[in-house]
Amino acid sequence: MKIISWNVNGIRSIQDKGFAETLAQLDADCILLQENKAQVDQVDKALAGIEGYHIYSNCAERKGYSGVTLLSRQAPLQVIHDMGIAEHDREGRVMVAEFEHFFLLNVYVPNSGEALARLDYRHSWDLDFLAYCLQLQSKKPLIACGDFNVAHQEIDIARPKPNYNKSAGYTQVEIDGFSAFVDAGLVDSYRHFHPDSIAYSWWSYRGGARARNVGWRIDYVLTSNALIDKVKQAFILPEIKGSDHCPVGIEIDL
Repeated sequence: MKIISWNVNGIRSIQDKGFAETLAQLDADCILLQENKAQVDQVDKALAGIEGYHIYSNCAERKGYSGVTLLSRQAPLQVIHDMGIAEHDREGRVMVAEFEHFFLLNVYVPNSGEALARLDYRHSWDLDFLAYCLQLQSKKPLIACGDFNVAHQEIDIARPKPNYNKSAGYTQVEIDGFSAFVDAGLVDSYRHFHPDSIAYSWWSYRGGARARNVGWRIDYVLTSNALIDKVKQAFILPEIKGSDHCPVGIEIDL
């Protein structure tokens, strides 16, 4: 089973950048998209030409903001929207598909914002989201994919020192928040297979960052410990263009 996660930074804007052809090239069983910036009808219209997938979306109340989508060749047993916490559930950031042997979670974690204005909110989100993941994991193994909006270690960011505790996505609060997921038994699949590899999944549009590979690894596929031995490979696909993020994914025997 091939699972791909990709922050598309606007599903309507990526439509004109060879999106359908890219999805066909990826040839994944499950494709999880984040930051759609669209409502359900707009997502469905954008994906109207994509065949062979069941499509599910969770969108923000605010139009043109956030949102996640799942394309799955196999119909899930059920699809769950949000965490059941009103404070967090207005922004369309979480969706879970239940399959026979595992839960597949799609997440777009909140950014802490300019001047770290949402850092306190991000801290509470991380606590609540981890509790939600553990609740799912207590029932069956979990694969959690998406844009976690944090570079976990120095190796995951091209310029750690000038960004540490100054930039959203690389504060100690956010780093600790992600560490809690790992400590709770969720494995960072890419780092498991590539402990020393420098690879990024997001580059600023400013200053030619992508061409110079001045990036951050903030997109992850986390798996329960019970599944990691079934993962055959974990990968990042920086050659895939169309967004300021690139796809990440795993191949797993399930």
